[in-house]
Amino acid sequence: METTRINKLIAHSGLASRRTAEHWIEAGRVSVNGRPAIQGQQVDPDSDKVTIDGVPLPVRPGLVYYLLNKPVDVVSTADDPHGRATVVDLVPSEPRVYPVGRLDRDSGGLLVLTNDGDLTMRLTHPRFGVPKVYAVLVEGRPDAATRQRLLGGVDLDDGTANAADVRVIAENPESTLLELTMLEGRNRVVRRMLEAEGHAVQYLFRNRIGPLADAELRSGAYRLLTIEEVRSLYEAAQGEE
Repeated sequence: METTRINKLIAHSGLASRRTAEHWIEAGRVSVNGRPAIQGQQVDPDSDKVTIDGVPLPVRPGLVYYLLNKPVDVVSTADDPHGRATVVDLVPSEPRVYPVGRLDRDSGGLLVLTNDGDLTMRLTHPRFGVPKVYAVLVEGRPDAATRQRLLGGVDLDDGTANAADVRVIAENPESTLLELTMLEGRNRVVRRMLEAEGHAVQYLFRNRIGPLADAELRSGAYRLLTIEEVRSLYEAAQGEE
């Protein structure tokens, strides 16, 4: 077991300098395994849970976090028995990472891939309520009553589903561009809700995961998340455990 001073660990994460970390410790903002940290404390990044303002500091060795703009026709799994291209094929093979949630094959947009199981659970479990925002082009023009039903709940074969927010972005006589915010991620749930209301989906793109967005990331490209972005995801997912 190799330990390091807590201020050095925080600085190594890239979140703050050692001096700033010391100020945070002094102010009681830093905890180790649920207890207030003390100056000079030695911690083991493999086993100790360090939090700042209650938000975990992802410092375990080997943790990686990618943001991918998933193209259409790529499946959101680590392996595919049919030999189709997967999202894991688009990022480095080592260390092994897994998609956080999924986007169906016909949809594109932002997807996080990581080997951080804690963050994966927080971003995918409904009780943490992390919003995902989608741009959806549908056939026809959903009226106000339809949009209200999307908010109130649409009966599907696996239970009721509802959007947290629905906005009309643009419309013409044949189609409408909507922005839907969802707090859950059941299989094809956005498509199924809209189709149940008589509006087939022509195009679906996820443009935000919690606080995370990147309009510059081209289709099929990925990048590493910054430590600030990882912390912002943890902060967005501070529901009841």
